Amino acid sequence: MKAATGNMRAVACVLAAVVSIQTGAALAKQVFVLIGPTGTTALRILFAACILLPVFRPWQRRLSWEEAKLVLPYGAALGIMNCFFYLSISRIPLGIAIALEFTGPLTVALLASRRPLDIVWAICAIAGIICILPLGNLSNALDPIGILYAFIAGACWAGYILFGKRAGRGLQGGIAVSYGMMIAALIAVPVGLTTNGLALFNWQALPLALGVAALSSALPYSLEMFALKQLPAKTFGILMSLEPAVGALSGLIILKEYLTSLQWAAVALVIVASAGSVMSSREKPDLAEGGA
Repeated sequence: MKAATGNMRAVACVLAAVVSIQTGAALAKQVFVLIGPTGTTALRILFAACILLPVFRPWQRRLSWEEAKLVLPYGAALGIMNCFFYLSISRIPLGIAIALEFTGPLTVALLASRRPLDIVWAICAIAGIICILPLGNLSNALDPIGILYAFIAGACWAGYILFGKRAGRGLQGGIAVSYGMMIAALIAVPVGLTTNGLALFNWQALPLALGVAALSSALPYSLEMFALKQLPAKTFGILMSLEPAVGALSGLIILKEYLTSLQWAAVALVIVASAGSVMSSREKPDLAEGGA
């Protein structure tokens, strides 16, 4: 009974983390009118680093050069991923951007498995992407640059997973994440300053950006850490596969972004492909690691 209760709490934590991340993304989109997507990225990552640093105190563990070589690409992938994801959602609906971004971790998961069933999940993913891409009149409203940015964010997410695994093996998880967030801030903040100047520190944007950082980084990371201790990795990965649907719902409820029936079907196909690839994998699923 106690184990079942613990599992239910863990499931609730994962679902809360997914909702928190997508609510944070929807809130971030509202900050764009003040400081743009690159400025929002800069403040979100900067505040997230400030939240994580006192918690994990990475300065107490000095990095060796070998460890630094593991953390540097991990942090760079994190910073670039967030920047391109925010650039993407500034041009296309949130749910569509997340579905396209999911192609990154989904590709990693499919390449890690050699089972014939994975062909089915690959077909589902490709069908979903075809439904989203502006190949017919129904999808012509989507900005092709926004679609390209989402694919770049997805490629960075794939790199984030691969580099994060290596960094996690060499360092304790919280230390790796806090160092990675610091490196991401060193990339994102100069970009935000270049595009916004001192207007980056707009007094109206600061509290909103702090909320984005808490919802998109600090809170979901804490919830996921608890859930990972309670749930099997595959269960965790399947629940995380719901992100595109939750993102689409967040976009609908918070941002009034209405998707067509075909676009909803595309999101559903990506979810099926993601969950299916997790279920058929033998190792810890790569989709279990959070994205932008």
